[in-house]
Amino acid sequence: MELIFLRHGLAADREEWKGSDEDRPLTAEGMDRTKEVVRGLRALKVRPDVILSSPLLRARETAEIAKKGLITDAKVELADELTPSAAPDQLIARLVDLADKPLVLCVGHEPHISTTISAMVSGNTAASFEVKKAGACCIRFTGIPKAGAGTLLWLLPSKFLRLIAER
Repeated sequence: MELIFLRHGLAADREEWKGSDEDRPLTAEGMDRTKEVVRGLRALKVRPDVILSSPLLRARETAEIAKKGLITDAKVELADELTPSAAPDQLIARLVDLADKPLVLCVGHEPHISTTISAMVSGNTAASFEVKKAGACCIRFTGIPKAGAGTLLWLLPSKFLRLIAER
């Protein structure tokens, strides 16, 4: 199984947003940049079999942009395991049920994505990774996903994914 993490795109400013954090949307610029990032992922031949998304609005919007741009029949499934407060082992447990899927796309938030990458690759959450907004990371598991068993294939900021899209 290959697992691609995609951090949500640029969202409305937390201090200026009047509603709940769960309902904070992507900005127009965030939507545009995310579409460019998805074109870069498409150039890398990313075609997910499953799309899991945090239920927070900005992640759901990012997941829908990815679904459309990656031209996949995969449905966007909401996953509480991708919320900012979720523990990495919760997502790993969910992925065990998807181990037969060749490619799973997970759309979420920082610092959850970084700590989960760390747990998957090193077995603990202390390793230092950073995924910028609309950045992506690919991890490969051979066999059943478990902590420390993942291999980091790539970690790309949105800037590089947008450059790939331009090629």
